[in-house]
Amino acid sequence: MKKVNSRSARKRRHDRVRLKVAGTSLKPRLCVFRSLNHIYAQVIDDSSGHTLTSASTLDPQVKDKADSRTKTSKAELVGTLVATQALNNGINQVVFDRGGYKYHGRVKALAEAARREGLKF
Repeated sequence: MKKVNSRSARKRRHDRVRLKVAGTSLKPRLCVFRSLNHIYAQVIDDSSGHTLTSASTLDPQVKDKADSRTKTSKAELVGTLVATQALNNGINQVVFDRGGYKYHGRVKALAEAARREGLKF
C-alpha cells in the first residue's frame, strides 16, 4: 500500500480548488496558509498578480495581543486584521480560498472573524 504524503495531497487539493476560485480586481481572493505554529492570510488580485493586503500571526498588531492565546484565537485576530485592512483599502467582497485545508478549526475561525468584521464572501 502506498503511503500518502500529506503535503502533496494538500497541494493537489489546493490546485483543484484554484481551478474554480480566482480573484478579480472587483472581488479579490482571500487566501489562507496555515503552518504548524502560525497562520497567514492574503488578499490577492489574480488578474494583476498583486497582493493587496496581508496579515499573519507574526504581525506586530497580532503578536502583542496573542501571547497566551490558542492557535484558533490567534487565527481570529488575523481574520479581523486582514478584514480591517481590506475594508480600509475599499475591498468589501472577496472570494475565500481555504488553501486545500478543511474548512474547520483555524481556517474556519479566520473566515468567520473576517465575516464578523464586515468582509463579504
